Amino acid sequence: MKSSRTILLNTIIKEKAISTLFQPIYDLARCQILGFEALSRGIPGSSLESPDKLFAIASQQERLSELEIICRDSAIKQFVSHNLPGKLFLNVSPKALLDPSHPKGETRHLTEIYGLDPKRVVIEVTEQDKVDDAHLLLSTITHYRELGFQIAIDDLGAGYSGLRKWSELCPDYVKVDRYFIDHCDQSVVKREFLKSIIELAKATSTKVIAEGIERAEELKLIEQLGIVNAQGFLLAKPEMKPPTELEVFKSLHSDPSAVPGRFEQSMAIGWLAKDINAIHECTQCIDAHRLFEQDRNLASIAVVNDVREPIGLLHRDQLTEVFAAPYGHALFDKKSVIKLMDKQPLVVDEQQELDSVSKQITDHEFDIRRHIIITRNGCYLGLAPLRDILKHITEEKIRHAQHANPLTMLPGNVAINEAIEQRLRSNHDFSLAYIDLNHFKQFNDLYGYASGDSVIKLLAEVTMDVCAHSPSFVGHIGGDDFMVVFDNHDAQALCHEIIAEFETKSTAFFTPEHVNAGGYWATNREGQKQFVPLLTLSIGLVRPDLQHCFNSHQVAALATDAKKEAKRYRNSYLFVCNRRKPTVSTVRLENAG
Repeated sequence: MKSSRTILLNTIIKEKAISTLFQPIYDLARCQILGFEALSRGIPGSSLESPDKLFAIASQQERLSELEIICRDSAIKQFVSHNLPGKLFLNVSPKALLDPSHPKGETRHLTEIYGLDPKRVVIEVTEQDKVDDAHLLLSTITHYRELGFQIAIDDLGAGYSGLRKWSELCPDYVKVDRYFIDHCDQSVVKREFLKSIIELAKATSTKVIAEGIERAEELKLIEQLGIVNAQGFLLAKPEMKPPTELEVFKSLHSDPSAVPGRFEQSMAIGWLAKDINAIHECTQCIDAHRLFEQDRNLASIAVVNDVREPIGLLHRDQLTEVFAAPYGHALFDKKSVIKLMDKQPLVVDEQQELDSVSKQITDHEFDIRRHIIITRNGCYLGLAPLRDILKHITEEKIRHAQHANPLTMLPGNVAINEAIEQRLRSNHDFSLAYIDLNHFKQFNDLYGYASGDSVIKLLAEVTMDVCAHSPSFVGHIGGDDFMVVFDNHDAQALCHEIIAEFETKSTAFFTPEHVNAGGYWATNREGQKQFVPLLTLSIGLVRPDLQHCFNSHQVAALATDAKKEAKRYRNSYLFVCNRRKPTVSTVRLENAG
């Protein structure tokens, strides 16, 4: 007698009652969608809605091949119907692939029916199923490749013969099992495992996908390690009509402390790109050698595929060394440049910031003599010598250091004005705080200049610490005066936090007697004794009207007036200026200048 699940399975197969959900896979480096994994579900609310139970009973009843064909049909049809971008990742069980009754060429036939380019399809072979006939599996995968599909190993590290299968199948992608992603930021063992996978991927020109990401800390770590493709509930859950825009991902992925960088960074990497012609992957080594001979200044050439995506970098010295060896020409003249090219060059988008590129260069210890490949929308744009990049970054650091305050090393007046001007030009709403120490001269006279310098450093540290997790720019005008540019609407709360933190920590610079008394007696300029309170802060805060403020001087004038109002109070005080437009005299002065 047939069980209820068997009867339900027969119904699902007969009526093709399969629902297909799609989960995005993100390319973190390019901030775009790499593709979607198709996930099949049984009849909603039934005992076989879960894919695990559905495919388990299909395997028991030896109907796995039939079920998978129905799932693939639904996935390809819906993928095309929804006009989803990127690649379609299809889960395929090795058992189904090796089933003698499994129809050959059916997946290619389905792509033709629905008008999907086979190059956009990735066949995911799960690593959890044991395969006895490895040779037959290899020949089957080779057959899929010949049809134009790419190959991925799913759940790497979760099951049988993982590294052996990787070696034999030479996949285009490996998807690391979520066990190694789960709390990887808290596990040294998992972190080291991921590092070894990354190194192996580099050696085999394989792209790594981290799946099962559910925490922001996991996302941050895999990016730091160099894994650029990610999938998981943190980024997007499986849906019938998944998101194709990246707003949710960008808000999750963005680092609040990095936001001001888009204002402070003077140049993106694209400006350093040199227009050097690339060669196709089918180019023979002898032809590439002729190109190097024709241009003695040419050190490297990018290698691209049919759609001008960079896949490698060919270096003059390596090619010359091969050809100088005995039989070098005989062995390599007619070979494709793929044989000799660097398959793991650094590839960055033209919009990537110089500091970010510099970190990648140093983290991965790239040869200083080499070039990096710069792309635009994923296609080859040009090359940039590593020396030029690092030289420019050094020059930028020197330029900023020239205008930095020597005591706190915070940006000085020039950089503060630049930060304000950039926000005005981009019409980006912001607030400006002017921070000033009260009773600082008397403290300096009593406790000495060394203590005075330490207090100024303390104020700089407190301000930086409080603002560390909010988009902001902290500058040191000079002496005991600071300015902070806030890009969010939490400026008032942060200013109050700066006051509280400074008042608490600054008491360490006073004697216990002065702390208990709340101040000390000192002689003023007229020679009279007066009671001086402990150090306090006056902060003037203004949110300028972007339609009426045209330069940094007008905005700074508003903040200065607000700070003067704050200094009228005996204790620490934050004065929030309601006036957002420059005064008439300020406007006339600017126009006259």
